This record gives sequence, C-alpha cells and structure tokens, in this order.
Amino acid sequence: MAVNKQISILGCGWLGLPLAKKLIENGFSVKGSTTSENKLALLESNKIEPFLLSLFEDKVEGNIVGFLNDSEVLIIDIPPSLRKDTSISFVAKIKTLVTQIEKSEIKKVLFVSSTSVYRDVFPIEEITEETPTNPDTESGRQLVEVEQLLLNNPTFETIILRFGGLIGEDRHPIKHLAGKKDVENPDAPINFIHQEDCIGIITAITQQLLDFDKKNNDVMLKHSGTSKQHDNFVFNAVSPEHPTREKYYQKKASDLNLALPIFTKNSKSKGKIILSTKIETFLSYTFKKEI
Repeated sequence: MAVNKQISILGCGWLGLPLAKKLIENGFSVKGSTTSENKLALLESNKIEPFLLSLFEDKVEGNIVGFLNDSEVLIIDIPPSLRKDTSISFVAKIKTLVTQIEKSEIKKVLFVSSTSVYRDVFPIEEITEETPTNPDTESGRQLVEVEQLLLNNPTFETIILRFGGLIGEDRHPIKHLAGKKDVENPDAPINFIHQEDCIGIITAITQQLLDFDKKNNDVMLKHSGTSKQHDNFVFNAVSPEHPTREKYYQKKASDLNLALPIFTKNSKSKGKIILSTKIETFLSYTFKKEI
C-alpha cells in the first residue's frame, strides 16, 4: 500500500514556513495555511499549496475541507495569542477545528505546545513528561486543556510537542532584555530550543510516521514503548544546555555588543529544568544547535 506523503500545516509562520520547506525537500507534498492574503504568493512560490484560513471560536473561515483533504497528518502550529486579548478562548477555537478534523481523512495530529504548561518553582526542579502539568498563566492553562482535548479524541492519534523558548537567527529574547535593570530570576535555568532543532524533530517524527509501512510502523511504536496511551504521545523538546539566565543573557549581550542586562538578587530564583531525554531516545535525535 502506497504511503500518503501529503501533510497539512495549520500556521505557516516563523516555524511553520521553514518546516514546510524542509518537508518538501524530504519528498513530502505540503498544504499550508496563513491568515494573511498577502502571504499566499509566498507559500505558492515555495511549492506549498496555499490556503487562506482563519480560526474562530465558532467557525473556520476559508476552505478547511480542501486544506485537510487527502492528508493523513495535520501539524497544528498556531499560538494561543492570549497576550493581545485574554478574552479569547483558544480551547474553543481548537474544538471548532476538531469538528472538521473528525470529518476528514486525518489520522495523526501533531500539536505544537509549550513548556509553559509547567510553572516555575523554588527550589528548581527537573521536569519530565511524567511531571504533572501545573501552569500559572492563562495561556499555559488553555494549552493544557487543548492537549487533553486532542489526546482524548478517539478519531485520530495525537503527538504533543512541548517546545521550550523558541530562538533563531532572527529571534532572540536578549534583544528585549539588553540594558534592562532589575531583571528577575538570575539563577533560573534557560530552557530554549533553536528553530533548526524544532524543524529537525518534527521532520524526524513525520518520517517515522509516514516512511514506514504498517508493519514497520507498529514495530517502531512498540519498540519505543508507545501505545495508544495518551501520555506516551507527549514529548518535551528543549536543548540539553541549561545555563543560568544571568550568565546566559550577559554572555549573549556581550557577544552581540549589546548593553548588559542587570539582574536583581532581591528574591530567590524560580525556574525549572526541562529534560528532553524521551524524545532523544524515541527518535535517536541529537540536538544540533547550541543556544
């Protein structure tokens, strides 16, 4: 039986667009969505079949049926965006999307989540996928609810990727912290992941999902200890490097000739160390980019 190598990516933004390009390089065909009409030509020029889609709490605007049609895998890479408007229900948006997924041929959903589902604590703890989620932000709380909504749906299999702070050549928090005073949590560990590793991990997962025939796929899942148990499809994805915020940001500022941020030591640092051992074992993946 031929393998369906078409993937739909909901959200071709900072991560989704280069991811789509990488998957196409690897022989996949990709349908990609954007909320900006001006971006349709960009997607098309990169051999991505473009769709103009907007997700609301009670409807999906655009050709969602065409976007999902003939794909076996859906990658959801859209942020909750609750900082702009805390009254928005990201959960309701995903519930609306799920009603469309259930009517489609999608068999596997990969949801890009965040390590914000774990709160910062003192004393600082090591976090694995078995650590109970305990978010302390509205965005984190809604992400936990969305994760469970997807994991509990019997219509499709779900993989949750909890990425740490996203950085890349054109994106780094030091640009916002440079020169600031009284920056908190100097001794908290950094939990970042580079854009290139995000793409590498998602690509490795899709290869393992789609480049195996049914028999080999079953062997892979059995070998990894994965079954149709929900928590077995949840992965932390964070670089194994965890320097303290003070050392890391001051070095980054120095490297980029930016003003050093000044940290306050008035209170104990809260934080967490996110471990990604499970994904390294499951995919035999080695992180490639230093943070």
